[in-house]
Amino acid sequence: MTTGVIEGLPPDPILERREMVQRVARKTLDRRILVSKGMIGLCGIALLVGLVPLFAILYSLVAKGVHWWSLDFFTKTPQFPSLLDPNQIGGISNAIVGSLVIDGIAALFAIPIGIVAGLFLAESTSKFASLLRTTAEIMTGLPSILLGIFAYQMIVIGFDQWGIKLPGIGFSGIAGSFAIGILMIPIIMKASETALRGVPNTIREAGLALGARRGVVARRVIIPTAAPGLITAVLLAFSRAVGETAPILWVIGASTVVAWNPKKEMASMPLQIFQSATSPYVSLREEAWGIALLLVVVVLIVNLGSRLFAAWLQRERR
Repeated sequence: MTTGVIEGLPPDPILERREMVQRVARKTLDRRILVSKGMIGLCGIALLVGLVPLFAILYSLVAKGVHWWSLDFFTKTPQFPSLLDPNQIGGISNAIVGSLVIDGIAALFAIPIGIVAGLFLAESTSKFASLLRTTAEIMTGLPSILLGIFAYQMIVIGFDQWGIKLPGIGFSGIAGSFAIGILMIPIIMKASETALRGVPNTIREAGLALGARRGVVARRVIIPTAAPGLITAVLLAFSRAVGETAPILWVIGASTVVAWNPKKEMASMPLQIFQSATSPYVSLREEAWGIALLLVVVVLIVNLGSRLFAAWLQRERR
């Protein structure tokens, strides 16, 4: 008896095919191992090429920005330097409060709209869903300054220019929140759709088999199951929005005082970086490094916290 052949019976084509594949694989094993190691080496080099500028930027931020951090930096409002004290520049408490208010209001209306729209895209196959998906993709790729111009036309100026008696509210935190929220919605939509489509169909079918309506299954089964991915989607959008300067540059005006009322002109950390970096005073230009470092730290904490929370949710559900 030989492999794959039994006396009195024709050879098994499946066994013969497997033997041929194994024979060819043994001949090319060394070459494939060498190619694999080469590709892994190239990936490592690409990783180093990407990490070098990243760490260079972080080193510059820390080296030039951390010494500006102090109690006055976080608690005082901006001041202009004088000849007697060129480093008397105050702090950025107004920008910190403004960023909290503007980004908070933007998240309040962008997160539910984005998740609901993402759920609709994941569950529907209609032409309207395809149109909405295409629109979200286009908006994701738009320059963010266009959203600032849109918010300026709609919120700051209002509709009087078209003869409609709906005057604008002027430069304010609400206008900035509107621009940032419009920026966040398509990002949340696309990422939420991906997370919701990742839920196994068996879970969805099990809920429907128990007699629950599609809306109940989506609300009580699909969304909780996709919660880690939804959290990642929200924080991905928030991380981009919190550092955007172009949209709010058009609409929030400027304020050197701490303002909690979103109907008034406000400051924000990205805008404060722009104003400090373009200031004629050297000390203010140097302070921009400290504000940039704070912004990077905030984004880093939010990203790490969201990933840890998402990992904890996945572990709790197993």
